[in-house]
Amino acid sequence: MTTQAYRASILHFPEHSLSPKQDCVYFEDGLLVTRNGKIECVGEYKNHINQYAEAIFYDYSGKLLLPGFIDSHLHFPQTEMLASFGEQLLDWLTDYTFPVERKFADPEYASYIAKIFIKQLHRHGTTTGMVYSSVHKQAADALFQEAANHNMLLIAGKVCMDRHCPDWLQDTPQSAQQDSAALIEKWHNNGRLKYAITPRFAPTSSAEQLHALGELAQQYPDVFIQTHLSENHKEIAWVKELFPQRKNYLDVYDHYGLLRKGAVFGHGIHLEQAEWQRLQETQASIAFCPTSNLFLGSGLFDLAKAEQQNVPVMLATDVGGGTSFSMLKTMGEAYKVCQLKGNQMDPMHGLYLMTQGAAVGLGLENEIGNLNPGTDADFVILDPEFDELSTLRFKQQRSPQDIIFALSMLADDRAILATYIAGTAVYQRHTQTLKGAH
Repeated sequence: MTTQAYRASILHFPEHSLSPKQDCVYFEDGLLVTRNGKIECVGEYKNHINQYAEAIFYDYSGKLLLPGFIDSHLHFPQTEMLASFGEQLLDWLTDYTFPVERKFADPEYASYIAKIFIKQLHRHGTTTGMVYSSVHKQAADALFQEAANHNMLLIAGKVCMDRHCPDWLQDTPQSAQQDSAALIEKWHNNGRLKYAITPRFAPTSSAEQLHALGELAQQYPDVFIQTHLSENHKEIAWVKELFPQRKNYLDVYDHYGLLRKGAVFGHGIHLEQAEWQRLQETQASIAFCPTSNLFLGSGLFDLAKAEQQNVPVMLATDVGGGTSFSMLKTMGEAYKVCQLKGNQMDPMHGLYLMTQGAAVGLGLENEIGNLNPGTDADFVILDPEFDELSTLRFKQQRSPQDIIFALSMLADDRAILATYIAGTAVYQRHTQTLKGAH
């Protein structure tokens, strides 16, 4: 059995927390030990190193070791359209998204982009993503296969849409159900992979398709669900026109059996009180996507309201409406959104929403999101002093809270020294292995 030991400053949230600032655990000189892809031990270096004299030793002293980041909402086919100019949501889909997604009918092209996409996640410290593929079954296959090549816990699904999009991107209620079922049977719980039933959003699915996907959700109760909710005022008005018999936007999904724990709704910016209550009752989650909400002019998410209503929230990049693969940058933009809403997001709170908080919302905290013994060894090594400016910044103060906050404003992929998935390095800025040098 292969045992590996990592010396670094270590920070994580071992449990579900309502007060992450108080509930974080920090070891300034810590030791993380992994064995066969699982975490075996975490604690003070001096207290545990003698137990692991034979371990392969990695000395990351002065660096910060965190659980791998969890990005709860992003679009694999939109990788190449990142940073496209202008438009709000509905025009964005028509002018940019749909033409790009057409390319994913080609399995070779889908595989090519999947490699770039997964590499970008790892380069930015993201070890788990909840990902939208395109409408094409073969594109989802390509994405899952690339994630499987890295033993990655990835949640993904084929997008389903049978109306209000170009005919060359449409499926049908029957094909959406059949293709999704085939992908579930092939990939869900295959290794560490998970499947998410994925209607793009209510306007692009007919009542018949939503009904068919609801049947699928009932047939596979442990499968995830992902879609969009209340991102844009025009979108909400359109949903009311298309589904006049439903009480509100969320009620469309609720009516068709697509609302439960494990359902993650992107955005949730403009919710009615009844929708907040129903999300709380069902333990469904919201993916807070600050960079895309700002970029597309959609609005400011009310994190304080969500937490007051006891609705689970997790951070997400929403690439390609979102502007970066970096969860650290995304956290910085979330802080700014909260400032504009008259609230302050503590840095530990932000970190929680992209590690343990996301895992709890997904029901996966026994596998990812923390550094507890027995969980999968998904973690990231940060170099706080990654350039001249950051080195200058950290000469004065280096508390964990200060480091996390400053990195959320200053950092990009240069701050990621290494990313580990199931105990294996999938990205390294440079090699730093010292075998036996304890």
